Amino acid sequence: MTKASASKSVSRQTESDKASLWSRFDTKRLQQVTPTALGTQHQAAGKKTKKRKFRWVVDAVLPLALTTIASIAVLLPSSLPHPARLALFAFLLAAILWSTTSISADYIALFTMMLLVLVGGISQEQLFDALASDVVWLMIGAFVLGGAVQKTGLAGRLTQLVVSRAKTVKGVFWLLVTVLIPMSFLIPSTSGRAAVAIPVFRSITSATSDRRIIRALALLMPTIILVSTIVALVGAGSHLIANDLLQQITKERISFTEWVIYGLPFGVVASYASCWVIMRLFLDQERLNQELHIPQGKGKPLSRSEGITLIVVGIMIALWLTESWHGFEIATVTVVGALILTLPGIGVLKWKEGLKSVSWNLVIFVGAALVLGRALIDSGAAQWIIDQLFTISSIASTNSRSLILVSLAFISLTSHIYMTSHTARAAALVPALLYLGNSLQLNPVAVMFISTVGMDYCLTFPVSSKALLMFQELEGETYKPTDLLRLSSVLLPVHLGLMVLFYYSYWRWVGLTL
Repeated sequence: MTKASASKSVSRQTESDKASLWSRFDTKRLQQVTPTALGTQHQAAGKKTKKRKFRWVVDAVLPLALTTIASIAVLLPSSLPHPARLALFAFLLAAILWSTTSISADYIALFTMMLLVLVGGISQEQLFDALASDVVWLMIGAFVLGGAVQKTGLAGRLTQLVVSRAKTVKGVFWLLVTVLIPMSFLIPSTSGRAAVAIPVFRSITSATSDRRIIRALALLMPTIILVSTIVALVGAGSHLIANDLLQQITKERISFTEWVIYGLPFGVVASYASCWVIMRLFLDQERLNQELHIPQGKGKPLSRSEGITLIVVGIMIALWLTESWHGFEIATVTVVGALILTLPGIGVLKWKEGLKSVSWNLVIFVGAALVLGRALIDSGAAQWIIDQLFTISSIASTNSRSLILVSLAFISLTSHIYMTSHTARAAALVPALLYLGNSLQLNPVAVMFISTVGMDYCLTFPVSSKALLMFQELEGETYKPTDLLRLSSVLLPVHLGLMVLFYYSYWRWVGLTL
């Protein structure tokens, strides 16, 4: 070893010693300091873990307390028959879990329905009959139809075609309302319509960087999707449940054409009014008049799949509207249309693809909710509830139709605040409101339809609708929950006023007098 190399070796050894010395110092310092910091972190993490571990206890307190109260309330009255007692408890349990937990609504409905079967509240035949309902078949067919419209891109093409003709922000907003309203006839779920609208939203927002315009647009599209739901009987599963409950309780029902007559004018006016409110609340005049050059499509002709879908949908709507002439119910027409759209060699999607587009959780929920509703009616529990309400209140003595109308509108408009599931609201509220209407000698068709108009409004919180959640969770600029709250604080009284206005100026003249 040379002197130079020996010197370098010694130097490296010295540096190594220094490094190891500093390393040992750092280690020692960390051992002195870290235990406290780490201990604090561990303690905090431990507390969080404990909090997480026991979070379910906190979450379970309210539903357990309410269930206990409901059990006592159901057990105490001696005038309540045993089957009615069981049906009422199952219904209250479902309503409590729908309102106070995040458990899926369809799971809760299925659970309470099976509980009712196991304790003898209903027969097993009633359970199986529920899935044979025309409502269930109508929903299956309508979802296949919606799947075809989505897969072929027909809805998106038509929307893009119309919106791209607008030159200003204001024009885009009005045209969007115009093309979103008819979607309720084509796609039977609000989340399905939102899925079709999101690519259009991205296309429009790519033409501007103004955050306020994008935010207003993110509010506008789900708002119109929800508000325009009332224009069609097939616009939401809750409409089908409400119509089925109406038929069970009163032997009356609203046909597809009647629903269009009642709902289309209101849906159109409410949609354009909502658009006007959004523009006034979130955009100034300068932004409304701002030019917007939306990228247009290449102008390709309709594809074979789009053409077939368009023809089948057109024929189906014509047959829905003329149900009283040919005698085929809309459920039958819808299933036939679904079969044509999935026919090998002719259809636009495979049968398995069509089945995948069906929202089976919603179908199960509807079947279970129908069983619960029928159990309440057949056991006499619903009538018992109304009798008790009249006994402890003076509502039966009121003769003011205006007061009843405002009360009905207010209850249904605010129902989304304490029950987030749209379909669950219909299953829970419609029977009670129909029995209340029967006792007050009100027109049951008017009671059901007007309450359904109110229940379609669910704009206060993002969790009130999947369509709102889908737009709120988009990447990039979108609306905030406070924006939605601000919008609802204005739109809710506007809708209440519109419902009263429509009742006195239109509905009572077309057969919906209370």
